[in-house]
Amino acid sequence: MLKRELLEILVCPKCKGELEYDKKNEELVCHKCRLAYGIKDDIPIMLVEEARSLDG
Repeated sequence: MLKRELLEILVCPKCKGELEYDKKNEELVCHKCRLAYGIKDDIPIMLVEEARSLDG
């Protein structure tokens, strides 16, 4: 699980918008860009090219 302090400072690398932590799917979600950034071994993968599109 990610630390709250880390979640407070992370932003979407594409739009610099706020991210929401999806604990169930282990992702950080940007609703503005419609992208989900995966978390592996408690490390967020904050690369746009690695993000999953929420648009299907």
